Amino acid sequence: MDRDVEIINPDLQPAEYRTPRPGAGLRMDFGARSDVGRVRTNNEDNYLMAPDLSLMVLSDGMGAMASGEVASRLTVETVQAYYRDASGNPLLPLVGKRIEEVSEASNRLASAIQLANQIVYTKAQTGADHQKMGATVVAVHYVDGRMSLAHVGDSRAYRLRGERLDQLTRDHSFLAELELQPGRYKYDPSNLQHLLTRAVGIEPEVKVEVRDELVMESDTFLLCSDGLTRELSDNQIAWVLRQARTAQEGAEQLVALANEAGGKDNITAIVIRHGSRHCGARSGIARVRNWFRRRGN
Repeated sequence: MDRDVEIINPDLQPAEYRTPRPGAGLRMDFGARSDVGRVRTNNEDNYLMAPDLSLMVLSDGMGAMASGEVASRLTVETVQAYYRDASGNPLLPLVGKRIEEVSEASNRLASAIQLANQIVYTKAQTGADHQKMGATVVAVHYVDGRMSLAHVGDSRAYRLRGERLDQLTRDHSFLAELELQPGRYKYDPSNLQHLLTRAVGIEPEVKVEVRDELVMESDTFLLCSDGLTRELSDNQIAWVLRQARTAQEGAEQLVALANEAGGKDNITAIVIRHGSRHCGARSGIARVRNWFRRRGN
């Protein structure tokens, strides 16, 4: 298999990576890990690392039986195929309406997700076994020192810059909407955490949230499914990203710790590090565990 382009469902093959060649002049270190968790019996997360296209995509599927796995696989495959076509044809038409507030590169990423929405929706309508299936998606594409970021649903993107961790995406969920209106409603968050207001493949069209980001030396980005963020706090995530010696080590530590915290859902993490920032010969999973225990997190 071409090691520079991988679509991986970790139930089907081991998650083994080498650092891929940098894209668009940026020095990058990539790592990824996915796990079924401690409760689920199949992994409905799929992801893509395609450094030759400067593209990373993560998708978390939803639906009965194996439908979620199908939806997430179609999502990452479609985004990859669209970028393959666009690399050979810069005039490839956009899918959906142009978003005036963002760059052409970000419109291209939103277009790829719009196409994925159409394909997942059509599959759900034409196959009795896949009705009501859908998926979240979070994706990044790099061009000339800038990053386009797009998402639908509650899979997230974070940026660690220096000591500060920022969540770059806003969950498209009922819980997130209610949290914007504090005090107006009484609700049990545990009953709402799985309810999304947007997802790939549920409707004929979907509103993709997209933005442009300037990438700075030593930035670290994390793409992850909600199986990670429901188990680990932002402080825990930031500490792991700071301490990890490599991007791959960071992804593996995050997934392992989320499993230790409960592992109630599938867990997937993609870590992308820029520049020459290294944390030296620190760490290992045991050191991270001990730090969390001392802090009481």
